[in-house]
Amino acid sequence: MVVLIFVGLVLLAHYYLWHRLVRSTTGPGRLRKALTWGMVGLFALVVGTFVSTRMEFGHWLAWPGYVWLALLFYLFLFLVVLEIPRAVAGLFLRRAERKRAPEAEFEPVPVLAGTAAPVEETAPAETAPVETVPPVETVPSAEGAALAEGAAPAEKAAPPAPLSRRLFLGRATAAIAGAGALSAVGYGITSALGDPVLERVKVTLPNLDQRLGGLRFAVVSDIHLGPLTGKAHTERIVRMINELEADVVAIVGDLVDGSVAQLGALARPLKDLESRYGAYFVTGNHEYFAPGGFAEWIEELGQLGVRPLRNERVEIRHQGAVLDLAGVNDLNGTSQGDGPDFDKALGNRDTSRSTVLLAHQPVQVDQAARHGVDLQLSGHTHGGQMAPFSLVVGLQQPVVSGLATVDGVQVYVTRGAGFWGPPVRVGAPPEITMLELA
Repeated sequence: MVVLIFVGLVLLAHYYLWHRLVRSTTGPGRLRKALTWGMVGLFALVVGTFVSTRMEFGHWLAWPGYVWLALLFYLFLFLVVLEIPRAVAGLFLRRAERKRAPEAEFEPVPVLAGTAAPVEETAPAETAPVETVPPVETVPSAEGAALAEGAAPAEKAAPPAPLSRRLFLGRATAAIAGAGALSAVGYGITSALGDPVLERVKVTLPNLDQRLGGLRFAVVSDIHLGPLTGKAHTERIVRMINELEADVVAIVGDLVDGSVAQLGALARPLKDLESRYGAYFVTGNHEYFAPGGFAEWIEELGQLGVRPLRNERVEIRHQGAVLDLAGVNDLNGTSQGDGPDFDKALGNRDTSRSTVLLAHQPVQVDQAARHGVDLQLSGHTHGGQMAPFSLVVGLQQPVVSGLATVDGVQVYVTRGAGFWGPPVRVGAPPEITMLELA
């Protein structure tokens, strides 16, 4: 059902683009037919890209397919925004045409030079003799010479027909939308493929043991190893985390978009992560989409020295004090018998200790609040990834990015260090967070 809805939305978006970028900018003919078939091909490219990446074949489609998907989104967005000014401009043009129309009805009719209006014949009258004046010689014009020789006058070239109001508005709108979409996607690609932004955040926990003050977490999420990322993407993230010299590394889900067979080499740099008390991982929704299944990634990460927290908790001992670090599976694991279990992760613990919970989706905070969690670290949202998606994400998740308090629990949501789908980030640059407890 979800796939059918997605295909339907993509089809409607392509039809709208065809209407505004092809039908409104061209007349009937070969050009319109060629552009129409081009739009059909682009629709097939998007569908083929999603099918091939899920089935792990034809990955060469990923770059053109996902880049066009981003262009499709921003072209649609700009064209919708331009509908109102386009309608207003059309109204003014129609009024201007109506004003010119009456003036055209009273334009004087031109008369050929050298011709005279016909004179009505009358009976000859007796007049006095008039002295004859010899005619003055003149140089005949080319047209007059032609008429004298009995040739037809040459036809003057007709001026080009003026551009219709529809074509003018259509082409102007298409040009503005195209420039805006190309600029947004170009900037977004640069942002997505560049170094993640380092965010430094200090979180005050009222019940935190003073000896735990200054404990530092390197938080990263949504790395999304996949067909558009290379090994260098993982190496850069590992290097930046190691430079932070954190006490704990927390990887909060959505590490991969494929199987171990396909992406194992891309994940291998994770074995070089450095921290005082270890690196920990919880599943995100995309781990449950992996063709090889989530279990193989749990095993693979264990071999790389990253410990998965599967509805469980560990004790972080720092300067003689203890912090409970817990992790729960993602909500999407429920359909595969691997859903979150807060009672298992947080039950029978010493409630005098502060607890930090790793949970991929911010919406899981409602359960965290019932179990007395002090701080939840999440990802999933990408900060919206491509503005204005942040407005839509906010309808589903209580926090889109940054630090907030929900039901008495402080929640920090990282924008993620990678991207999903289009390699484009607009208004939500990739992020690695150094979070310090106080």
